[in-house]
Amino acid sequence: MTHDLSRRRVLKGAALGAGIATTGLATGGLTAFPARAAAAPALRGPLAGTTLDRTYVLGAPGAGGYRKVVAAPGEPHLLRRDLGGRASAARAARRRGIIAFGQLTDVHVIDAQSPARVEFVDRFKDGIALLPVEGAYRPQEILSTQVAEAMVQAMNRVGRGPATGLPLAFTVNTGDAADNVQYNEVRWIIDVLDGGRVHPDSGDPSRYEGVMDWAAYDGRYWHPDGPPPGGKADVALTRYGFPQVKGLLDAARRPFQATGLKSPWLAVFGNHDGLIQGNLPVNPLVNGLATGGIKIGAPADDAQAERLARMLTTGDGRELVRLSREQSSGGLFRPVTPDLRRRLLTRAEVVREHFTTSAALRGHGFTPKNLRDGTAYYTFDRGPVRGISLDTVNPNGYSEGSLDKQQFAWLESQLKAGSSRYFAADGTVVRHNAKDRLFVLFSHHPIASLENPLGGDRVLGDEIKALLLRYPNVVLWVNGHTHRNEVIPHARTGGGGFWEVNTAAHIDFPQQSRIVELADNGDGTLSIFATVLDSAAPASFGGRLGDPVRLASLSRELAGNDWQDREENRRGDAADRNVELLLPAPF
Repeated sequence: MTHDLSRRRVLKGAALGAGIATTGLATGGLTAFPARAAAAPALRGPLAGTTLDRTYVLGAPGAGGYRKVVAAPGEPHLLRRDLGGRASAARAARRRGIIAFGQLTDVHVIDAQSPARVEFVDRFKDGIALLPVEGAYRPQEILSTQVAEAMVQAMNRVGRGPATGLPLAFTVNTGDAADNVQYNEVRWIIDVLDGGRVHPDSGDPSRYEGVMDWAAYDGRYWHPDGPPPGGKADVALTRYGFPQVKGLLDAARRPFQATGLKSPWLAVFGNHDGLIQGNLPVNPLVNGLATGGIKIGAPADDAQAERLARMLTTGDGRELVRLSREQSSGGLFRPVTPDLRRRLLTRAEVVREHFTTSAALRGHGFTPKNLRDGTAYYTFDRGPVRGISLDTVNPNGYSEGSLDKQQFAWLESQLKAGSSRYFAADGTVVRHNAKDRLFVLFSHHPIASLENPLGGDRVLGDEIKALLLRYPNVVLWVNGHTHRNEVIPHARTGGGGFWEVNTAAHIDFPQQSRIVELADNGDGTLSIFATVLDSAAPASFGGRLGDPVRLASLSRELAGNDWQDREENRRGDAADRNVELLLPAPF
């Protein structure tokens, strides 16, 4: 099956093509994934609060195709045996938990009022092929901090692995924590996860200034307060059945006290954490727009849109001056309140912000060596597990990822240091004196998205995968980026291999996270359990705008009805959600 190419993935660069590599999931294996037998021993941890117990889906369409969120029955773990290993009927009784941890991903905390956002790209002409931007506008984007808060509460309530009962050793946030590499966005997500006071507002503290207000009314965006007096209702209200939610723009900006994760949390670097809108290297022009007092509105025509695209891509300030002087620009620019907190950060600055924390774990995985070297990859140990956090962001631009050769060599050195037995490049077995570790990798991009060669001297997914398959101690790679639940086996010739677990985003429907567990079955096999969590938000917000968790309910509903995303199956198939992933034990 091939990764979906969302309409939002506009302007990704003609030289790299529009397609995304196939995942390689063997369709024949799906027939061998029976549900957990009713007679099997009970799981040792909590089911309540997970999608083993109950999940949220979209109900029947109403006017304009708009669908409310409804509760649906829970889904059991499905057994997947693509990588071999005998599934002993007694394995659950003998099972010994190794580790349990939580995963958040693609939170995309958004400053929806920022002049550095380019919403016009998203709605003006989906086919523009110049500016590499995706997700430039979503109707739910004003509620991203509230969704993060609701997900923190869900992770805390469960707190343990459903299969093993082990407490969560940590929770990892696998990238795209911020949406547009802005200082205020980075601070908001750190403060939400730490448990600080969060004020998700910028610019004028007395009012919202963005595409959803009346000041520069554009009917191609949703306006929760409805149309201005005498104005025509927007396309969301008239064509797609969206509701009016008066007062939402002010409610979304109100400060709240975040709960904070109970488990230590770790950060992984994503393309939206390092690039403008996840695609462009930071440049002075866009940084000036971000902190300044003008916001780009609607281009007059295709030609003007293309000029804007080139201007932002190249950082050409002279073009900005020319456009501002032309009468044809008309309402192209609107005045907004400047805000220096919107400044764009470098990779080193993003890493440094994680050391400004109220949590005990300073740096949240990032190390003093990262601070010295300007890097964002590291390792950590939890019992027999060695976690490897990769930085898959290509600083030359484009949303897809790759590794530089220095990091690739570092990765190989880490694998050798924790493997007493591995395969050389020619297939021969190498043995040396080393303490064996089980390797779990964390990154933002999945293997299929490691296809970005920009800048040269980059290592792509196929080469990284080939390296990992030489090390039997590698059992799992956890990532995000695609905004879709997916579980992919990577088989080694001769048996075994490793599993890749990709989890849906918080910003897009279904707004889910995961708990992942490793267990030794005591019979020569390991089981990896991946269990999906919905946020703590109920199915409906019930008209309540004063509670961040209720606002997260509204966000989930809006995300499920985003008219550019309605056909996306981001929940994945059943075998991509709650699963038990079997594989032969490497040692």
